[in-house]
Amino acid sequence: MWEPLRRFRALEPRARGLFLRAAVLLPFISLSLRLRGFRATQSSLQKRLPRTLTAISDQSSRTQAESTALTARMVRSAAYRTWGSPACLEQSLALWWLLGRQGIASSVRIGTRKTDQKFEAHAWVECDGAALNEAEEPHQHYAAFDEAFPALKVAKK
Repeated sequence: MWEPLRRFRALEPRARGLFLRAAVLLPFISLSLRLRGFRATQSSLQKRLPRTLTAISDQSSRTQAESTALTARMVRSAAYRTWGSPACLEQSLALWWLLGRQGIASSVRIGTRKTDQKFEAHAWVECDGAALNEAEEPHQHYAAFDEAFPALKVAKK
């Protein structure tokens, strides 16, 4: 019972903050998708992001890669421990929004496939062409639509 709390306290403060934001955000996204639908949820999330992301000049690509990996890990962890077991779309929307709040441009991708007469859909987040919230490469087995969210523009300082 105390082990999860001990592991949470062992995280660095930035990771704890990302985990808590994701843990609060995931149920809200889930509820919004159910009550308002995808477009209204998309619009609400986009309103709370800057129109243009500012590239941080002193942030190296390695630091950005570490930030994206940490954010993806905290969203996955929060999804595992949050009420309602959020689906891939909910997790992807949360990850995309949290990255945008950090000034990291990414995009939500949605793909479909048909297997054994069954239609399946999947969502993931891409940053610089790499899927962030995928442990392996299952997204490659889906025919992706155009980006669900247009990528946010990055303005260089």
